[in-house]
Amino acid sequence: MIPATEAASKQGVNKIEVPVLARVEGEGSLFVKTKGGRIIDLKLKIPEPPRLFEGFLTGRHCTEAPDITSRVCGICPIAYQMSSIHALERGLGVEVSPQIRALRRLLYCGEWIESHALHIYMLHAPDFLGCQDVLELAALNRDAVLRALRLKKIGNQLVSILGGREIHPVSACVGGFHQTPRPRDLAVLVPDLEWALEASLETVKFAASLPFPEFEVDYEFVALHHPREYAMNEGRIVSNEGLDIGADEFEDHFQEQHQRHSNALHSVVKARRSYLCGPLARFNLNFDTLPEIAVQAATQADCLPPLNNPFRGIIVRAVELVFACHEALRLIAQYEQPVQPKVPLPMRAARCSAATEAPRGLLYHRYDIDPGGLIQSARIVPPTAQNLKRIEDDLWSYVPSLLGLPNDEIAWRAEQAIRNYDPCISCATHFLRLDLN
Repeated sequence: MIPATEAASKQGVNKIEVPVLARVEGEGSLFVKTKGGRIIDLKLKIPEPPRLFEGFLTGRHCTEAPDITSRVCGICPIAYQMSSIHALERGLGVEVSPQIRALRRLLYCGEWIESHALHIYMLHAPDFLGCQDVLELAALNRDAVLRALRLKKIGNQLVSILGGREIHPVSACVGGFHQTPRPRDLAVLVPDLEWALEASLETVKFAASLPFPEFEVDYEFVALHHPREYAMNEGRIVSNEGLDIGADEFEDHFQEQHQRHSNALHSVVKARRSYLCGPLARFNLNFDTLPEIAVQAATQADCLPPLNNPFRGIIVRAVELVFACHEALRLIAQYEQPVQPKVPLPMRAARCSAATEAPRGLLYHRYDIDPGGLIQSARIVPPTAQNLKRIEDDLWSYVPSLLGLPNDEIAWRAEQAIRNYDPCISCATHFLRLDLN
């Protein structure tokens, strides 16, 4: 944490500023102004320049989209690839084999493992234990940090074997994979994944032992839901307030809004309010589809739905880590190499849309393509962009309970509340519409 600045006040005005948010991906800052014991202004500022990925995609062939969009994020490139691939396949009327579908789910497990391990131990746990960073945490609990490093390495290895490399993998494509692994290529991962499953159960216990502020929020949770499995890359978009739509209806129900203080848009459910996506939403909406081992871990951690304390979301991420390790082992045990790695693509004009579950939440892609497969327009709505307004709303509710504390302590705890969401700010700032009159 970079210490907050405490400005001299006039007429009881107090300013709390965090000029640079620590332990988040991308650039952000926080500004809070209070007067007479109440907040009169609060802004989560996102100064990072827009990255214009929708513009990069316009005019490119649709088969290039998965490789281009994977560059949106170095932590969750699989999510961008999968959303892109699913959208284009649905628009083109392409169906892949069950083996390809299973491989994609396995690839997603690798990303969830490495991302959740990174967030739980290295980005968020230091907050709960009074540590500035993971180095201080290592001095306090060396075994926990070593566990995190090995978990993340195992997730990366899974992505590398399936995707061709750890960062921005290249094997997944519209229609399938450029190349699929042999069963023995995946079998070598089993011992490490068995260790990871035990380590993830220890992670649940570790997360559940942390001290949590008393803070409950009446959220509208939004996530994918699948009737037969814990939703990752397929399903309908649902909420606890009655939403139940296909991805092709996303833009009818969600609205993005520009904020002067942010280069990332804010999102709301139309005619309603901000909403929460991510692990806490998935957990509350899909608990009944978790495998028994994850349910038991959650039960032992006293972490059961309905769960409305965002600080306890670190336990939910640990439960999802159990799920991802267990699911990876299940998929490898059942794997049969496809006869053909990909299917032919029939080109046609289409509007193509899909949503998948990135580690941080719902990720929506939409493409309009012409008869030759060239992208005419694209829209990407990342999970952090969907959560930014909800983060601000949390801060408006949470910070008043801290106002009796010194400014540096308020800033520390406010940053911790932001990190509940594991924000990926760079992902959230690639959209810009420019009108020249």
